Amino acid sequence: MKKKLIAIAVGSALSIPAVALADVTVYGRAHVSVDYLDDGAKYSETNLSSNASRLGFKGSHDINPDLKAFFQIEQQINFTTGASKGGTDFATRDTFVGLGGNFGAVQIGRFDSPFKTARGPFNIFSDQVGDMNNLARVTAGRLDERYDNTIQYTTPDFNGFSATIAYSMYKGQSLNITDTASNNEDSDAFSASLNYIGGPLEAALAYEKVEEDTLRGEADSIRAAGAYKLTDTFKLIGFYQTTDYTGYRDTSKAARDAGTFNVYGIGGELAIAKNTALKATYMTHDSDAKKSDADMWVVGVEHKLDKAVRVYANYAVVDNDDNVAYSPWMQQARTASPSDQSIVDGVNKARGEKAAGFTVGLRYDF
Repeated sequence: MKKKLIAIAVGSALSIPAVALADVTVYGRAHVSVDYLDDGAKYSETNLSSNASRLGFKGSHDINPDLKAFFQIEQQINFTTGASKGGTDFATRDTFVGLGGNFGAVQIGRFDSPFKTARGPFNIFSDQVGDMNNLARVTAGRLDERYDNTIQYTTPDFNGFSATIAYSMYKGQSLNITDTASNNEDSDAFSASLNYIGGPLEAALAYEKVEEDTLRGEADSIRAAGAYKLTDTFKLIGFYQTTDYTGYRDTSKAARDAGTFNVYGIGGELAIAKNTALKATYMTHDSDAKKSDADMWVVGVEHKLDKAVRVYANYAVVDNDDNVAYSPWMQQARTASPSDQSIVDGVNKARGEKAAGFTVGLRYDF
């Protein structure tokens, strides 16, 4: 349950100025799971994982009837060891400040790109074993990420339609005048989406282009995702994405082909009781590289104990072609994500194998 911090005024005998906090919401998510993961080669173990768990603060302030200021600060939390993934950094997740009104909203900070959020209608296994990112976000380029130094504009709602446009300057400036191996001038990104929510339909169409970055390389992508409620109990979902990886000046053709692919999928969610649903998705990854395709299917059941707490169980399998070793657990914010256990003498023995994961999870939103 979200909690409000009551406005406070603090004074002292030393006449320290009063401090006031008003309408600030403290929120978060504790999401943990027990997973049995098998890459089809040398790794087969049980893990305990914290999955994109977080703690955040957000609030807004009405400047006048037509204008408000808003902010959010969010940090990833590891509920299995107490340490945040990535060290002691603060505000590692969506963190921003902005202004909103009849014109829409403008925000500045670090947050998910419009392209990233556009996968929402399809990603019914988000932050779980079987997350769609395991086949949709495998390019070496910077795509589908939470970008630093970003300014974003979101339009008002027009009969269910809205658009979002974002521009990111990775290094905090639009141009680095020294073009060296460690300081490349083309490091910006552009991302935009058109979204619709109305009646039984939720859909998004998005485009993202990342300029050449010396460490990652240039890439651009188009994606479409949709969910349609066919009946009161059944929702049909679909997804398509095409990604072109150009790389940087010295990128080989083999590397460009490995990062260039189409991925598409279909799935559904069926309510079998008031608070219980069966879920399933199937996705295929079609790569330009030879023998580098993969398929993933996921089935699961989720039960909501109440509005804030849910439990679930999923089983997911990735069937790899000869030259790839994708898994259904490698591309989400998991604290337990083994990825190199089957690499022997520089060779990944999991290539061409079926990787499978079974998970039982608990998610508590507060």
